[in-house]
This record gives sequence, C-alpha cells and structure tokens, in this order.
Amino acid sequence: MSPADLALLAAALIGAGVLSGLLAGIFGVGGGTVIVPVLYDVFRLMGVAEDVRMPLCVGTSLAIIIPTSIRSFRSHLAKGAVDMDVLRVWLAPVVGGVIIGVVVAAHAPAWLFKAVFVLVAGILSVKLLFGRQNWVLGDTLPGKALMRAYGVVIGLTSALIGIGGGAISNLLLSLYRRPIHQSVATSSGLGVIISIPAMIGYVIGGWSITPQLPPFSLGYVSLIGAALIIPTSMLAAPWGVRAAHALSQRRLEVAFGLYLLFVAARFFISLLN
Repeated sequence: MSPADLALLAAALIGAGVLSGLLAGIFGVGGGTVIVPVLYDVFRLMGVAEDVRMPLCVGTSLAIIIPTSIRSFRSHLAKGAVDMDVLRVWLAPVVGGVIIGVVVAAHAPAWLFKAVFVLVAGILSVKLLFGRQNWVLGDTLPGKALMRAYGVVIGLTSALIGIGGGAISNLLLSLYRRPIHQSVATSSGLGVIISIPAMIGYVIGGWSITPQLPPFSLGYVSLIGAALIIPTSMLAAPWGVRAAHALSQRRLEVAFGLYLLFVAARFFISLLN
C-alpha cells in the first residue's frame, strides 16, 4: 500500500473507533455493527482473501469490543441503571452460545456471516422503526428457562457476526416492556460476557491459517486494527453514555433503527456481488 493508502486506512480505523465507542455508550452495543462493515472494506483494499475476510472482521471486532464494553458497562453501572439479576441469569447460557457460535464459525462459508448479519440487523431495525406499543411478548420478563434459552441465542448469534449482544438483548428486553434506557444499560454488560471467550475462540480457530492472514494477525484477530480502534473507542464510550441519558426513548429507538437498516442494506448488497 502507498503512504496515501496507509494514511487513509489509519484515518478510517480511527474514525470507526470513535463511532463504535459512541454507539457502545448510546445503545449499549459493543460497536461491532460499525466495526465489522468498516473492517470488511479495509481488508478488501488490503487484498485479504474473501474466504477469510469475514472471520477476520468478526474476530477483530470481538477483540475491540472487550475494552469498549468494559468502559461502557462501568459507566452505566455507575448510574445505577444495570439490572444485574438479568445478567446473572444470562451469564452461563450466553457463554455456552458463544462456544457453539465459535465452533460453527470455524467451518462456516463467508456468506453465512453476512446473511446472519443482514437478518439480525433487519429484524432489529423493523422493530425499532415501525414497532408499536402492543408489539410485546409479555408485561414482565419470562421464567429462567426461557431467559436461558434467549441467552444461548444471543451468544450464538453474537459470536457469528462480531457484536457484543446488546442489539439483540435490547430488542428482547423491550418486548417485555423494559424501558429503553434500562435495556441499554443492562445490555452493555453482555459485551463483556460475550467478547472475551469469543475472541479467544477466533484466535484459536484462525491459528492454523496464519500465513493466509495479513501481517500482525493473531489467528482471526488483526492486531493493527485493534491497536488503532481500541484507544479511540474507549475515549468516545463515555460521551455516548451521556448522550443516551439525554435523549428521549423514541429518538433513541429511531436513531438506532436507522443505523441498523443502513448496516443491513450494506451487507445485503455485498451478498449479491
């Protein structure tokens, strides 16, 4: 790559870090919905092969989410908005779902990652943009058995598309009439639970094909991408938390829905190419 291309690459990764940190704080998500699409184009420009590009994006995203999620979670926890009871119920099943997702990812074709991304982002955006007050599954959270089943689905899906699980858990909690701000705060804790074991799994899964990956890759984790994005995302996460508590519930839902719709369209187009 030329010096100009390298400068553009660095600027794109730093910009993605700021945006992912803001999203982590505003929406309680790990920022993977921003990082994965950006990294996909970055690795494409670097000439990374199609069959390993998406797993590399997902693994790097999960590594980046770790510090961002920790900072976002601690900020929400300090405001007393996190429902720790929900996180305790989800802990074991979410980790179990992550393990299943990492195993699937080791054998999955590239299109599967994109298809799951489009499906999840599309469903979430429709609910947030067009959902009505009567779109609910119940007035209170269900029993522990169903909550644990939800946890497995959250962990599995998040491990396949490189997110911290906040987007999916936000949807579930809202379907049980949990306030959006509490849902966001509680969901921020999932990023910590999901990203650490998932990242380890992607490092192990890509270890045997290291020669096919870009320089300074640790399995399916790009150390260069992580080094440029992590500091800026951590810096921006508290700004997002302050913005989240200043926005109304509806504005928060619409903003998140529009963003997810854009992400779904972006990957759907790439599936057709």
